[in-house]
Parts: sequence; structure tokens; C-alpha cells
Amino acid sequence: MATYSVGVDLGGTNLRIAAVDGDGKLLEKITSGTEVQLGRDFVIGEMCNAIESLVAKHHGSRRLTGIGIGVPGFIDMDTGTVMRSPNLPDWLNFPVRDEIERRLSTKVILENDANAAAMGEKWLGAGRDVDHMAMYTLGTGVGGGLVLHGRLWHGMNGMAGELGHFNVEPEGHPCGCGSRGCLEQYASATAIVRMAHEAIARGEAGDLAQASRGNVEFNSRVVYQLAIQGDASAQKIYRSVGRALAIGVGGMVNALNLPMYVIGGGVASAWDAFAPTMLEWMKVRSSIYSLTAPDRPEASKKHTLVTRALLGGDAGLLGAARLPMLEHLTHTEATRS
Repeated sequence: MATYSVGVDLGGTNLRIAAVDGDGKLLEKITSGTEVQLGRDFVIGEMCNAIESLVAKHHGSRRLTGIGIGVPGFIDMDTGTVMRSPNLPDWLNFPVRDEIERRLSTKVILENDANAAAMGEKWLGAGRDVDHMAMYTLGTGVGGGLVLHGRLWHGMNGMAGELGHFNVEPEGHPCGCGSRGCLEQYASATAIVRMAHEAIARGEAGDLAQASRGNVEFNSRVVYQLAIQGDASAQKIYRSVGRALAIGVGGMVNALNLPMYVIGGGVASAWDAFAPTMLEWMKVRSSIYSLTAPDRPEASKKHTLVTRALLGGDAGLLGAARLPMLEHLTHTEATRS
């Protein structure tokens, strides 16, 4: 019998759930808003109802491999507890995995959402031909994930890969994590809007000021549109994004010497506005990248590739669905041996 798994991508704004077959084909997808203001019990109830609906629909025609759920925040993998999540404020020290398993009466795999996105890109996206990669997700914040030998690297208790909280500016802008100068404060959509407002306040950005007055949805996409239209202030902001990423990604290149670093999330759609600066500055910030950049004629056959993600918003959903498949594969191999 053909198999499938259920993947869940839970965000602070949207809840997406999909049935995915073993080849990565989306069999069905359900999307709804995440009613965070109604509390965690409501959100989990809506999630579990949707999962049960999908499973009931595919029961009999396919065998369920498992359920994978990606959630934002710091997760203790041993206990399945969300220690803290900025997008889900009432999930503090909340044993999410136990609660979902109790409601569904089945085992689930809980994972950080950026880790799930990294697994999605490893499985079907930019990293499908490499065994080792790092993933940066540039969205409201900056998340990250590490894939080593084809599997997620969790660290001691599941919190590895918080790449958005590498310091790129000593004593820089305060970060929600409690530190200052984190990459998240210079390369996220939120940071781009903040930097735009700062430029407006300094009187340096007439077009940005006009856009902010005339557009209720003044967001990073608006800043990007101005940048590609030639606005100097908007272009300066995206060059700042590129420099910050060069420091963060360059440090990872020096530390791990991986073959691939994938940039995803909503901000990655502005690739042409920040990537040229990022790649040039990486040659200064990372001695290893300067020796292995794809465009260096003296580079060895092994290059360091920094590239855009390919799966867009489906990376986390597909990665979450992949997790129970991998666990099933591991169990099958162990049984055979």
C-alpha cells in the first residue's frame, strides 16, 4: 500500500497542514489563519481537527507513516516542550508534543519551524544534491537550521541552529532574545521596516517617507520595490541587509566549511537587492569563502555555494512531512540489521 505523512507548518499568522506522499507530492493542503489571540487550546484544537480530517479522507487508500509538526520558537526535543516562542506568547514552557499526542492518540514529531524548512530544502529543494547544508529563513525574524549527513543537527537538547541570533553588530540594536546586534535585527522583514523608519526620521528618505504615509501596509516589500526602482535610501537598507548576512553566513562558513548555505523566507524574494553586497562582503568576512567562492578562478573543485531556497512557503510544510518518513526509514533499517 502507498504511504503518506501529514506535515504541519504552524506560524504566528497562518496554520498550514498537508498530506504528502513519499515522493514529496502534495496530496492535499489546508490553510487557515492562526487565531493566536484565542489561546493555545483553541489553536491546537483547530490543528488537530484539520489533521484528523485529512487522515480520515486518506484512510484506506494509503498508509499513514506519521505526523510532523513545525512550530516557531525554542524547543526542548527530549520533552517536546516549547520553551519560548515570540509568535506564540502563551506557549511558554508548554509541553506541546504531549498535548497533541493526547488529542490525536498517536505519536507526532515536533520540530522547530526553521529546522523543518531546512529539511524541506534538503529533501526537495536547493539542497537535494548535498549531504550537508545550513538554512537561513528571513521572515518576521531570522531562523536557521543545520543538516549534517542528511539529518537535522539538534545539538544537546534540540536548540541548535539559531542562526538568527549570531551577533553581527557589537552592542547593536536590542533583540527580542535579550541580546543586542543579532542578525535578526538587520536581515529580517521587521528589521528592514525599522531601518526604513529610522532613515525617514533622519530626513534621509523622501520616497520612503511618502510611501509610509500613503501605504497602510508599509512593509519590506514596499522598501524592496523602491530599491529596484532606484531609490538610494531603500538600496542602502538592502546593502545593510547584505553586509549583515555576510558577517553571519561568513562566520558559519569559517566554522563549518559546508558546501551549501540556503537563504529562504519572505525576504529572500529581494535576493537581487541584497545578494550582490552579501557575496562580495563574504569574500572579506570569510577567508574560506574567499578561497572557495564559485566565481574564483583559483578555487578548487569544491565550492561554497550560497543560494536562494527553491520551495518558497512550502519548505517548512514539506520538511515537517518528511520527518516521520525519515524516522520510519531509520526504524526499518535498524530492524533489517
